[in-house]
Amino acid sequence: MKKIVLSASLLLCASALSAAPVFTLVSPDFNDNALLAKKFAGNTPGNVSCTGEGISPALGWSSPPALTKSFALTITDPVGAKGLGVDHLVAYNIAPQQTQFSQGELAQGKGFTGGKNSIGTQRYAGPCPPAGSGAHHYNFTLIATDLAPDALPEGLTRDALMARLKGHVLGATGLIGRYGNGL
Repeated sequence: MKKIVLSASLLLCASALSAAPVFTLVSPDFNDNALLAKKFAGNTPGNVSCTGEGISPALGWSSPPALTKSFALTITDPVGAKGLGVDHLVAYNIAPQQTQFSQGELAQGKGFTGGKNSIGTQRYAGPCPPAGSGAHHYNFTLIATDLAPDALPEGLTRDALMARLKGHVLGATGLIGRYGNGL
């Protein structure tokens, strides 16, 4: 009888754990691993690979880990710059009660402290892959932290941000958008 009660208790605990909500990042503008619309591509003057409007996609998230005090968000193209990688956004000190960015907000620098992306700005820089290089993968990564939403100074690079987050990460979630010129 004790074995049956113990087994039932373990089963209930396991199903309670599996029923816990999952920290999730989504976008109403694209599905995970789907192509991004051209309007989300970069529009840097003088760069023939920047064929878009420079509008940032909308993002939303739910079920962050307990005790989350702030979020950080990065957007990277790991094969950009001929394999060296390109950081399109480094954002942090995002308030714990925030659950979304509307379309265009990341490009306007609203709702976060800006770190330095690969082109040297502190806001969203849309994809500008060279024509003929295929669809690049843009990794959107949202990180929940135990740091206060004013803990980090502006202007951190992605590498500097990751160094500062060591020991303070509670969880992360991601989403991939793809974009290629000529697709």
